[in-house]
Amino acid sequence: MINVRFAPSPTGYVHVGNVRTALMNWLFAKQQGGTFMLRIDDTDVERSRSEYETAIEEDLRWLGLEWDEKTRQSDRMERYRTVQQELMQAGRIYACYETEEELEIKRKMLMSRGKPPMYDRGALSLTDAQKKAYEAEGRIPHYRFLMHDGDVVWNDMIRGEVRFQGQFLGDPVVVRADGVPLFTFASCVDDSDMGITHILRGEDHVSNSAVQMQIFEAMGVVAPQMGHMALLTMKDAKLSKRAGSASIRTMREEGFMPLPLLSYMAKIGTSDAIELAQEVKALIEAFDCAKFGRAPATFEQEELQRLNAKYLHQTQFDEVKGWLEAHHIQITEAFWLTIRANLTQLADVAMWWDMIHQPVTPVIEDVEYCTLAASLLPEGVWEVARWQEFIEVMKQTTGRKGKSLFMPLRLALSAREDGPELPTLFVLLGHDKVKQRLLGMTI
Repeated sequence: MINVRFAPSPTGYVHVGNVRTALMNWLFAKQQGGTFMLRIDDTDVERSRSEYETAIEEDLRWLGLEWDEKTRQSDRMERYRTVQQELMQAGRIYACYETEEELEIKRKMLMSRGKPPMYDRGALSLTDAQKKAYEAEGRIPHYRFLMHDGDVVWNDMIRGEVRFQGQFLGDPVVVRADGVPLFTFASCVDDSDMGITHILRGEDHVSNSAVQMQIFEAMGVVAPQMGHMALLTMKDAKLSKRAGSASIRTMREEGFMPLPLLSYMAKIGTSDAIELAQEVKALIEAFDCAKFGRAPATFEQEELQRLNAKYLHQTQFDEVKGWLEAHHIQITEAFWLTIRANLTQLADVAMWWDMIHQPVTPVIEDVEYCTLAASLLPEGVWEVARWQEFIEVMKQTTGRKGKSLFMPLRLALSAREDGPELPTLFVLLGHDKVKQRLLGMTI
């Protein structure tokens, strides 16, 4: 049985990078008939927030990434202490009494001599008397894992053979002085206890994985099979939960839809073309670790907008009605069917509605031209075909074309240099409003 997990920290809203990790694990589990676990990494009590945990669940459900089981690391503290004691007795976890200031001095001295800032294992030579003396001073130890020398090797699902030398990795802190286990250690205990068979995550965890290989070995268990994806980057900003950049919550508010986002996240960084999937099932069937590239993948908002627009252009009113009502946008189905071909995201609907139903002060840069246009408006049924007839008449009458033909009309009808497609705006405004705006009336 394939068992995978997504283990976010509830310290902020999840962004597209987090969701990409969740999605890849979910797709792999579904394709292999396995299970997908949501494991909340909330051992950092100071930064973890219940509202962020709730938001993580809401975002995953919105995307359709339902989990088969959920756990919290904060419920397992006693288990971590038990394993810590076992590894201390085995000589693989040891107490250290240096202060942060003392450690920083050691790091700077090593770096000044051109050496890597690795811990010197000074705590291993402490006598019992020295430890008692430190404790009498009020020092509380933190704990490190003792790395063994030699090669750490595994066959990565994405990167192929990965090789580290244990003696150059340093002894990582695995339990803080306040007793809180760090990710490197706690995840190993969880993955072992919960039968996790495969771990797909970003390549920034490759060195962590090398350390964890030895932790698994020290615990006497077989390590899960690892796969490390190239990182996801952004053009103009760094992905950050705390900064809220590219957060799923923000995308939901702006009116992106789940399937376009899943389609983009499933293909970015792979050899597959980025196109809108007809259904999630197609993404499951196409998943293959062999398709992942080694170069960082750049998240481009414009590409996601392209897929989202394509999806909205064929979306029925019932599917978006709930979002519109939640955002206090009251439109009819007929209005939706008229404007959907011009939308990129659902937030654009408000702009269209206001443009038609709220007062707009026209921008009239060429009074004579706009007055002429008002006099040449067609009569009869008001539809897109009449717009084309109107434009042909304006071309023949004025000799204008391109920007000089359309921009004065756009400014008069919308007071904007960009925005709604003019044929659709023309139809929705109707004869009287178009004429009044061309004549400079605020309406």
